[in-house]
Amino acid sequence: MRVEFRLSGSGGQGLLLAGIVLAEAAIQDGKNAVQTQSYGPEARGGSSKAEVVISDEDIDYPKAVDPDFLLALTQESYKTYGPLMKKGLIIVDTSVALDPAIAAHTVSLPILDTAATKVGKKVVANIVALGVLGGLSKVATAATLREAVLARVPKGTEELNVKALDAGLELAAGVK
Repeated sequence: MRVEFRLSGSGGQGLLLAGIVLAEAAIQDGKNAVQTQSYGPEARGGSSKAEVVISDEDIDYPKAVDPDFLLALTQESYKTYGPLMKKGLIIVDTSVALDPAIAAHTVSLPILDTAATKVGKKVVANIVALGVLGGLSKVATAATLREAVLARVPKGTEELNVKALDAGLELAAGVK
């Protein structure tokens, strides 16, 4: 089993951290995982991409070649990576306008709005997205995802981030 993820959005959205936490949770669940990242020259507002490969076997190539999951939190990231999806699932925020020319199965979820309104801080949208990815992919258990979040988030934000993770898991549970 090899599962590939591409998390994309804009710099400052915390997607690199979400990728690291996803990889760590899978490792804690006994799988092999590797995470790579790239971002534009701008610190905030430019494009960012994290890729995570999780497998029961040794991982011989660390990049996502044919992602099973694409997370696109911005219109630009959807336009860039959506057309490359040949299989798998695209998860976009509801603020992203869908393109009928992109054939891969796409789910639109209120990730950014859930972070801002349900959790109370838009800065945790990355952890809401992590919950969605974890819930839909099942590459790690909810308990392991919580442990990995708690090990990585800044001290004093643990409760907020666990609430964000749970909100993302709840969004994933509602996907048919």
